Amino acid sequence: MIDINELRKLNTLKNIVVTEHARIRLNSRNISIYDVQRVITEGEIIRQYEEDKPFASCLILGSSVGNVALHVVVSHDEEFIYLITAYYPSPTIWEPDFKTKKS
Repeated sequence: MIDINELRKLNTLKNIVVTEHARIRLNSRNISIYDVQRVITEGEIIRQYEEDKPFASCLILGSSVGNVALHVVVSHDEEFIYLITAYYPSPTIWEPDFKTKKS
């Protein structure tokens, strides 16, 4: 399981590796790396994906610099956080708490 405190220890610009997929998504969704850092610093893990390869990953709920709900998916090793994707959760898919998917 990923521990949010471990992510927070690594949460510096030099320790965040942005995958090509994540770079494209951040640009198309107008999400900054500072938004991602804020989610890691202030957010909470709402899902764990322990079977993901090469490292387990997790979904973190937080808010952007503009205080809009934001989901960030990351994995990590001992040196780096790997940003997989980030998106603004849709109210049509997520409950109002943005932690629970609608049935």
